[in-house]
Formats: sequence, structure tokens, C-alpha cells
Amino acid sequence: MPVFLIVAAAIWLQGGRPILYSQLRLGQNGTPFRIYKFRKFRADCDDRGSPLTMEHDDRLTMIGRILAATKLDELPQLWNVLRGDMSIVGPRPETLAFADCFVNGFEEILEHKPGLFGPCQVIFRHESKLYPIGASVQDFYREVIFPAKAKIDLAYYSRRTAASDIGWVLRAGYAIVMQSVIELARKGRSGEATT
Repeated sequence: MPVFLIVAAAIWLQGGRPILYSQLRLGQNGTPFRIYKFRKFRADCDDRGSPLTMEHDDRLTMIGRILAATKLDELPQLWNVLRGDMSIVGPRPETLAFADCFVNGFEEILEHKPGLFGPCQVIFRHESKLYPIGASVQDFYREVIFPAKAKIDLAYYSRRTAASDIGWVLRAGYAIVMQSVIELARKGRSGEATT
């Protein structure tokens, strides 16, 4: 709860309301549900922009950049878990903009309840850095990123166990906490070196 309050206060102080952002996502069996996140974009942004967040996305606020780097923007999805829309471990819920990607066997992913943590959330933690300069972001996602994620999800969720789920939660926790601290320290050192 203290983390929720600190993040909410930081967002409000920098850009006012809304504090939360919600969006329709594809849930289990392809049923849409509303996902909740802390707002990381400017308040004047809407769903007409890109459904993907890029590394140097000009829609991100200063607080939003920190939230994106640490994944703290995902915390309100605990409400989705409590509601039964999501589980702790599962494939990430896809935006409706990419609903057409669930074909040729990839629709099997929708048989599983989406989750906060899982293999793709760890492996593709820095997804925004994978997009080639000058390429169509959405086309690259459809043709390269989505199929890669889908294959990983299909391989994992068909043979998952409680122990393997716990393992991915721990890996995600390490990636979020330790790697975020390391990245922030590097940025701090590079900032000192330029002054």
C-alpha cells in the first residue's frame, strides 16, 4: 500500500489526474476485460496512438519513464488478479489492436488466463530496445515479436508446474528490482561523468 500511495502521489504532483490508466485487453478465451495500470503517459494522450511503448516514447512523463523501467506501472493489475481477470503467472494480455495475431495455432494461448509474470515478461523485459530504427513498429511486432512470444508461451504453459511458476515469479522479481537498481546506478554514473 505505501508503494501505491507514493506512486499515485508522484503521478498527481507531476501531471495531475488521472492517476490510473485502463485499456481493454484480451483475456481467457478471448474475452475482453479492462486492465488497470498507473498512468505513465501524459494526461492528454489517448488510445489513438501506438499500442506499444517505445524506449524513447515522447508520450512518457518523467515519472512514467521510471514506472516503465521498474514496471511499477503494472501494480494496479493486482486488482485484476483479485477480480479473476488475471492470474499471478500467465501470458501477458494482448491489446485488442493485435487480436488478429491469434491465428495458426497461436489462438491456444487464449486458453490460459493472462498473468502478471511469466517467461515472456522476463525474456522480453526490454522489448522496446528490439525494434529496428525506421521499421514499422506494429508490423515488426506482428511479424517478429508476437510470434516469438507466442512460441515461448505455448511451450511453457503446456507443461507448467507450480514450481516453475514460482521460479518465473522469482526471476521477474530479480529482473525488476536488481536490474532496475543496476540501470539507475549506471545512468547516475554516466550523468556524473558528463558534468
